[in-house]
Amino acid sequence: MAISAALSNEEVQAAWVNLAKEVRTGVLLTLRKGRPFGSHVPYVFSEHWTRAYIHVSRLALHTEHLLRDPRVGLFVSEPDQPGKNPLALRRMNLQGEAALLLNAGGSDYAEVKERYLARFPQSAIMFGFADFALWELRLQDAYLILGFGQAYLADATTPLTWTHQKPEQKGS
Repeated sequence: MAISAALSNEEVQAAWVNLAKEVRTGVLLTLRKGRPFGSHVPYVFSEHWTRAYIHVSRLALHTEHLLRDPRVGLFVSEPDQPGKNPLALRRMNLQGEAALLLNAGGSDYAEVKERYLARFPQSAIMFGFADFALWELRLQDAYLILGFGQAYLADATTPLTWTHQKPEQKGS
């Protein structure tokens, strides 16, 4: 099977936006005893993929992990369905570090909370629970798959520039 031609930056960006709108939850990857630990979490992105926000309980294991080691991953994938090629599902793998958003009275916090509640209105009650907090995922690298032969890389220094991953570029 031949590798598909690369999409333009605009096409890749539009596909990323659509994936982020359609898929409201992802797998948060933290480190537990030095090994990856996955948790299913709702998220919202900032204007591009370099910042994601989660609202999680201090009682959850993944929050304990974040407090010990802020290195984090977020994996977002369209759901598999009969008739789809599971290897061609649109998906995104992001890596970076997490930071607790402490200033609940600040404008940044209020803006993120508003965006989060617009996407997840059923979460409003949890903003009143003392053990829940907003975390900012400061993402450095993105790996986006849009189908077979359609793999793209980006980094936080140029978040809107997507590089088509060709077979000779593997292993980075």
